[in-house]
Amino acid sequence: MTHPTSAPSSPRTRLAVLLAAVTVMTATAATATTTTTTTTTTATAAPGSTGTGHSQHAGTVPLTTYSTGSAYQLRDTTRGNQRTLDAMNQTGGGTLFTDPDNDWGGTGTPANRQSAGVDAHYATAVTWDFYKGVLGRNGIRGDGVGVTSRVHYGSNQPNAFWDPSCSCANYGDDPTTGRTLATLDIVGHELTHGVIAATAGLAYSGEPGGLNEATADILGTSIEFFADNTTDVGDYFIGERVFTDGPLRRMDHPSLDGHSRDYWSRDIGTLDPHAASGPARHFFYLLAEGSGPKEINKISYDSPTYDGSKLLGIGRDKAVRIWYRALSSRMTSTTDYARARTATLMAAADLYGPGSAEYGRVAAAWTAVNVR
Repeated sequence: MTHPTSAPSSPRTRLAVLLAAVTVMTATAATATTTTTTTTTTATAAPGSTGTGHSQHAGTVPLTTYSTGSAYQLRDTTRGNQRTLDAMNQTGGGTLFTDPDNDWGGTGTPANRQSAGVDAHYATAVTWDFYKGVLGRNGIRGDGVGVTSRVHYGSNQPNAFWDPSCSCANYGDDPTTGRTLATLDIVGHELTHGVIAATAGLAYSGEPGGLNEATADILGTSIEFFADNTTDVGDYFIGERVFTDGPLRRMDHPSLDGHSRDYWSRDIGTLDPHAASGPARHFFYLLAEGSGPKEINKISYDSPTYDGSKLLGIGRDKAVRIWYRALSSRMTSTTDYARARTATLMAAADLYGPGSAEYGRVAAAWTAVNVR
């Protein structure tokens, strides 16, 4: 997808352009790994230093950095040589963040350019730890190699995207607030597009496109909960910390964003992938948490069902393990909603048994979003 040249006027119009996977690398993005101020080969075996970061969204956080002897870099050799760059409001290249005392981000406001780098570096490390510790995946591509993140991408571009050609993620700034888009859920979302490309390879059109976007939201949300960050607490909203006029998308009742669908219908594949992702997002919420009113981390939810059924959830941990196993071993580039139901049922049977309560609740949650 392309980037907007100016800020969309509302979250409803931003939904069509934000948080998407880039499928074709642009000529300017091709320079991302060749114009930086450092190389990726000099410190791969060195231990990391522990810095303190003051972020825009996640409060004060620990950062794994690299000491050159005279300065510190936002480079994490303990996580595949992950690097975080300042794109300098351009759309190509970037400069590796450095700091003299390993205390980053000033007061954690957009006025300090490092603060956006703190958010991206921290959230990328959390994403690495989630995939490795929870799902047993060694890096985004499964090869133990870290990714490059670039913040301050472009000028007044409230956009974020994953570029598979350079294994890099790019984050712009909201022109209204100046805040970076590199929040825990958005970073998790974008890096999950890399996981999708390396596993099922879900196409970015039709029903597979909807499942592609849903998967990025499902894993991005799970990563936010995994972080257990007291400033950016886990929730079932996407992008709620960036914009002043509400979250971009939500899991519990997708249609409340004014754009997404709650339930599957025959025309779902004709919609923008973000709107078409609604039923799968809704399925995951119902599988994890169940239906009806409840409060999670002091946020109220009230999730409906297509058939009026009352569902009990199996918990986020089991739900995400089922979805990831389906993605990594059962789905293909052409998987549609019906096949996603089959894939997750097979994954539940693999993990918990075909006669298990988990298997039955997967079936019930799909029925509750009209996938039968």
